[in-house]
Amino acid sequence: MGLHKNSFFLFYLSLLSVIKIFVFFFPYVIIAADNTNLVYKGCAEQNFPDPVYSQNLKTLLSSLVSQASQKTFYTTTSGDSQNAMMGLYQCRGDLTLPNCYSCVSMIISRADKLCGKAIAARIQLSGCYLRYEVVGFKQVPNTELLYKMCGSTQASQSGFEQKRDTAFDMVESGVKSGGSGDGGLFYTGSYESVFALGQCEGDLGSDDCGDCVKTALERVKADCGDSISGQEYLQKCYISYSYYPYGVPSVDSSSGTGKQHTQRTVAIAVGGLAAFGFVIVCFMCLKSALKRKGGKHGG
Repeated sequence: MGLHKNSFFLFYLSLLSVIKIFVFFFPYVIIAADNTNLVYKGCAEQNFPDPVYSQNLKTLLSSLVSQASQKTFYTTTSGDSQNAMMGLYQCRGDLTLPNCYSCVSMIISRADKLCGKAIAARIQLSGCYLRYEVVGFKQVPNTELLYKMCGSTQASQSGFEQKRDTAFDMVESGVKSGGSGDGGLFYTGSYESVFALGQCEGDLGSDDCGDCVKTALERVKADCGDSISGQEYLQKCYISYSYYPYGVPSVDSSSGTGKQHTQRTVAIAVGGLAAFGFVIVCFMCLKSALKRKGGKHGG
C-alpha cells in the first residue's frame, strides 16, 4: 500500500509540472509569436562607407530599445552631423508596454542578420516596426507603397463590398481621432463581419494621417478586389482587413483587441485543451498501472 501512495504522489507532482508547462507557458509562447512574426524587410543596397556608422547604429538601436518599455513610439538620432543616423520604432496601437518591449527587442536583435550594414532599413514585424537610416538619406513620399499582401480566398457572399467599404470609412475617420504622439494614430474595429485596422507613424499630423490611410484603403481595394483579407503598408501608415462571414469573434473596438485578441483566445484554448487531454491520458495510464501492480501484490 505504501508503494502505491508514493507512486501516486510522485506522479501527481509530475502532472502539476506538466500542467504549468502546457497551460501557462505554451500559450504565451504563441502569443509572443503573433507579435514577432516577420512581415517584410526593406534594406538599402548601399552599405556603410565608414566603420563609425556601425558604431552609431549600435548606439542608436540601444537607445531605441531602452525606451520601448516606456513608449510605444520613439524616434532619435545618434552621431555627429557628419555621420549621424536617425531611427525610430513603433508598436501596434493595441500592444501593452511589456509586449511592445518584447517586440522591439526582438526586431533589434534581428536587425543585423536581416539587413547587415545597409545605410537604411525598415523591418516590419506583426506587432511593431523599426526604421533607421543615415541622415540625409533620400526621402520618399508618405504614401509610397512598401509592401502589400492579399488573401487567396475571394468573398462569395453578397454585400461584401458594401460591408468592407463601411468598415474602411470607420478606419479613415477613426485614425484621425485616435490621438498622435506616443503610440501614434490608431484605430481598429469591425462592421458586419469585416474587421479592419489602421495606424499612422507617431509623428504624423491628424490630417496627413487621414490622407495616408485613405490612400492605403483605396490601394488595397484596387489590389485585393474581393479578397477576404488584405494588408497595405505605405511609408507613413498601414492598414489591414479580414472578412469573417460568420462574425468576428471577441472584437472590442474600444480597447483595440480585435483579431489579435481572437488569436490569443484560440491559442490559450487550444493549449489548455491539449494539456487537459494529456493529463487525462496520463492519469488513466497511471490508474491502470496501479491496478495491475496492486493485483500482483495482492496475489
